[in-house]
Amino acid sequence: MNSVIVYVEQEGGAARRLGLEMCTKGADLAQELGVPSAVVVLGPGAARVAQQLKKTPVDALLVGEDVPIDRFLLDPAVDVLEAIVKERGPALVLLPASNSGKDIAARIAVRLAAGVITEANDIAVQAGQVSVKSPKFGGSIVSTVEFKNSENQVVVCRANSFSSREEPGKGELIPITAPAKTSSAVIKETVAAEAGELTVDEAAIVVSGGRGLGAPEHFAMIKALADALGGAVGASRAAVDAGWISHQHQVGQTGKAVSPQLYIACGISGAIQHKVGMRSAGIIVAINKDPNAPIYEFSDLGVVGDIFQIVPELTKLVKERRGVA
Repeated sequence: MNSVIVYVEQEGGAARRLGLEMCTKGADLAQELGVPSAVVVLGPGAARVAQQLKKTPVDALLVGEDVPIDRFLLDPAVDVLEAIVKERGPALVLLPASNSGKDIAARIAVRLAAGVITEANDIAVQAGQVSVKSPKFGGSIVSTVEFKNSENQVVVCRANSFSSREEPGKGELIPITAPAKTSSAVIKETVAAEAGELTVDEAAIVVSGGRGLGAPEHFAMIKALADALGGAVGASRAAVDAGWISHQHQVGQTGKAVSPQLYIACGISGAIQHKVGMRSAGIIVAINKDPNAPIYEFSDLGVVGDIFQIVPELTKLVKERRGVA
């Protein structure tokens, strides 16, 4: 192993939270392995992101401001990352568990004949060997996996799995360019949905609503609590299928798998499909008028009662405690 390489996604010149977490974890792993760490950030706005990442303990920041990831889907990112790993490798490569991160991971693994482990929530070095923990079967078990006969190793990381810390000014800025190559798949338009809102897959706190809300307008109550806590709004499949909220908020088997520190389920029964997406949360709180709801079986705290009375009062108390208007 010659290096640890972290791929950080960015949007509009801002790094995603998971990127900061991976930078710290990557730097720590590199130190344990006795190799340098490097972060790769690409596309318009990458230079601004690099300034943010200089606060993390990585050794080098590989910045590709002109790499056209905004015009040619993921092809330029895959090409650049492949070239970097071949130059600096063999390497341990960390990528985010986003749709694009998983796509890049799969393609990089094929090109480098590398092993790949997905949905990692912990990575350690034991006797010089990288060991990865990954939840399976909806989080009912956690497997510990090691790479075998793989020079390059690819790990896809879940959000909220690693802590982040600052070590300002350590990272060396190194400009990089994309290979002279074009793609036949061109991005014609990018539409940002609910720009600026925290996404459920990265939020440390998620407040979700389900069929028990009864109507789409009652999601305003869920959003008020989420905003008071500084979290994101989630939803069950039943609420999404009813058209009460967009699919990007859906938590579950056919939605997003989340691992927040706190998950509050309001009016959600707790079907297995929803359980699969959120059972790895740190603390699970369920609020439901049905004392026999399945969600109480795997909740850390259960509140039996009317969500239309409990949630507004909880929001009020949170605001008072936090001094939020």
